[in-house]
Amino acid sequence: MKIKAMFFACLIAVFPALVPALAGAQQDEDVRGAFMTSRPKAAPTGAVSGSSSSRPSRRRPKAVVSSGTGTTGTKDTGGAKPPVTKTPEVVNTARIGLGLTLFMRDSNGLAVRTDPSRQFRKGDRVRFLIETNADGFLYLFNTTDGGKPIMIYPDPEVDEAGNYFQSHVPFEIPSSLAAEERFKWFTFDDNTGAEKLYFVFTREPLGAVPVEDDLITYCRENLGKCPWRPADDTWAKIQQEVNEPVKIAKSDNMGNAQTAPERQAVARGIGLNRDDPEPSLIMLTASTSKNMLVAVVDLIHRPLNAAANEDEEGR
Repeated sequence: MKIKAMFFACLIAVFPALVPALAGAQQDEDVRGAFMTSRPKAAPTGAVSGSSSSRPSRRRPKAVVSSGTGTTGTKDTGGAKPPVTKTPEVVNTARIGLGLTLFMRDSNGLAVRTDPSRQFRKGDRVRFLIETNADGFLYLFNTTDGGKPIMIYPDPEVDEAGNYFQSHVPFEIPSSLAAEERFKWFTFDDNTGAEKLYFVFTREPLGAVPVEDDLITYCRENLGKCPWRPADDTWAKIQQEVNEPVKIAKSDNMGNAQTAPERQAVARGIGLNRDDPEPSLIMLTASTSKNMLVAVVDLIHRPLNAAANEDEEGR
């Protein structure tokens, strides 16, 4: 009886701490399940996931042209009603989500999953693998030490300045497919500080942000003003979304190398399936009515001698 009493006393003491942990684990599973369930099931043995053999265009899909009879086209209808141009309707059937995996170049040149919360040093090289659970538009903004934001994606020199993403078709920033090694990674230089990255995923394009031909023209005609910088009111709207509730799940796959299916999906523009690795970080809007998700990632860059100083202080 004494042992049993002690057991229950211990259980009562641990229970308050156990409940939040269990709730957190349940939320992780809910977020992970909601994101991963829209990936297609594994392809049959010997088959390749996806139907495209070339990288998808990042430009906004053309409007659908309907003649009113279920066909598309613009040919003469012989006096019938003229074709009507329609924009594909977006049906809010699920919460929009964003999956991020940060890869770091190891000493052998391999891309290895790493925790964004680690402290980076001069010479470290990283890139993001990005996946969405719905078709939409991605924007990436950067601030350094709380300074003014700049837009680093879309980019007038990448994908014709397009930023359209297809559901579960992964994309890298920067791209491992770049011609030169120096363009394949973000490289931490001598300038230490706090880099804050804002991943903005939307169902519809942001009207105040130039993309595609508008961005290319802007940068060509305004030399020295690119990367493009958002106006104060546009940035205020994005900052407001930062405070909206977002559900987050974090994976424990840190340290694992990028897989062959992930590399193939990026190179060929095909979707990942449920058997492929999940993103290291999954973020999901709390409501199905939300049309924008803003995820913020902090990358801390410290000087090389910081580790040595910490070791000295610990002795």
